[in-house]
Amino acid sequence: MSKKSRAITDYPPFLKDLLIAKSPTGHEFAAQAVIDEYVEKSADAYTKDSIGNRIATLKGNGGPTLMFAGHIDEIGLIVSHVDDKGYLYFEFLGGHDQIIPSGRRLHILTRNGPVLGITGKRAVHLLSPEDRKRVPERHDMWIDIGVNNRADALTIVRIGDPAVYADGPEMLRGSIGVARAFDDKAGAYVCMEAFRRLAKDKSLAATVASVATTQEEIGVRGAQVAAQSVNPDVGIAVDVGHATDHPDADNRKFGRFSLSGGPIIGRGPNINPIVFDHMVEAAEEAGIPYQVQAEPRPTGTDARAMQMANAGVACGLLSIPLRYMHTPGEVVDLAVVEQSVELLVTFARRVKKKQSYAW
Repeated sequence: MSKKSRAITDYPPFLKDLLIAKSPTGHEFAAQAVIDEYVEKSADAYTKDSIGNRIATLKGNGGPTLMFAGHIDEIGLIVSHVDDKGYLYFEFLGGHDQIIPSGRRLHILTRNGPVLGITGKRAVHLLSPEDRKRVPERHDMWIDIGVNNRADALTIVRIGDPAVYADGPEMLRGSIGVARAFDDKAGAYVCMEAFRRLAKDKSLAATVASVATTQEEIGVRGAQVAAQSVNPDVGIAVDVGHATDHPDADNRKFGRFSLSGGPIIGRGPNINPIVFDHMVEAAEEAGIPYQVQAEPRPTGTDARAMQMANAGVACGLLSIPLRYMHTPGEVVDLAVVEQSVELLVTFARRVKKKQSYAW
């Protein structure tokens, strides 16, 4: 924990509300409403676009434009077929490990509100020895909403209704939290909470645009639109990264990253070297522990889209270490979330009026 951080034993209300919000990619309404509630009043300008982004802006004092980006969409399912007995079949929204979905409680987001469903498959007792060794295909699973025919099901749900796992945020121990969709509600919170703190600082050189982006899980689509619109000089994506301090992580393959070791600062072709240096300097100035990750190619984050926008954007990447990504039980250290907020605030305050990121 940094020198400025207090002991953390529970979720900040803003973050908790984001984690509770059900916002599968392409259906981010609930998370948008949370951002609107907590952030709009702090902004000099606040805009909503046709892809669902929320863009909050603070006017600076003649310096470069700095964009923060964290995505508010999460992985989920989308209803694609209803059979004659009323069972729902689905496609995946975002990347899924197919051993995860079966036997889960879901909330299907319908026009009349969330509907509880259970993902089902053939019970283990009814599987052959060969089938027990096989990961079920998507079409081997279904959603049961407790009806017995197609007509009744279609009075409750529609084709195209999305769904998310029903798991909510809880504290595991100390400052360690578990929740569905820390990826990337934690990153969106960091961007927007840093923005709210910076709004109290009238001496900023940089204009700061903090963006809650949509549709990251299916191709960083919201960030691409937002970066074209904001046209920043420098952009920092905040997402989650893999904590590799669990039993089944070979550090030779995946690097060495501790859940509680501080934010991860990316370094590689997707990252502007000046921005990287300034992020490290900001962490050291604030007394924040940090970890460095080599990124050999365009990253699977909003930084991928931001870097290539317009005439090019000087990008940085800040990642929050996370265990069990893309499962209903993602785990992070809330102390590192707070450190990440502090790091962004310090970085923004250090931006000079005539700062250049050309190299």
